[in-house]
Amino acid sequence: MSLINTQVKPFKATAFHNGEFVDLTEADLKGKWSVFFFYPADFTFVCPTELGDLADHYEEFQKLGVEIYGVSTDKHFTHKAWHDTSETIGKIKYPMIGDPTLAISRNFEVLIEEDGLAERGTFVIDPEGTIQIVELNAGNIGRDANELLRKIKAAQYVAAHPGEVCPAKWKEGESTLSPSLDLVGKI
Repeated sequence: MSLINTQVKPFKATAFHNGEFVDLTEADLKGKWSVFFFYPADFTFVCPTELGDLADHYEEFQKLGVEIYGVSTDKHFTHKAWHDTSETIGKIKYPMIGDPTLAISRNFEVLIEEDGLAERGTFVIDPEGTIQIVELNAGNIGRDANELLRKIKAAQYVAAHPGEVCPAKWKEGESTLSPSLDLVGKI
């Protein structure tokens, strides 16, 4: 079963954020757009390139009213250690959630049970706590913050414009479609 259009399940976690440990629950997601960005582990190879890319674009996400949450099965203490020792990870201003109990990774169905690690999963959640976008990548394939920004803009557009849809490669300001009987077979 797909997680699209389902509510984020309850969770409690501790994150490393702006030099502090903060407690988070699903209630913290309400009222704003959120991205849960799961990755396998701290102190690895592809993960810092992805997390650094998000850090480089963080202001753009914030302008859209989007909070990013990096999530791995590491503890929040490990996130702090990585943040303090890596130039790339040191740029991060968004919360880094520790999921050592594996509960959040299970909730989002990205847990690799035999390894105790999360898949590369990206989840865009609307202000009501409903999952609007799900993307899974193999462990050796990194993600792109620019493509995620494009998808979020599309999700926000269709949320604000019921009855319209965004075609492939849609970018902000481009034409959308209004599905109707008149369009059948004409695209």
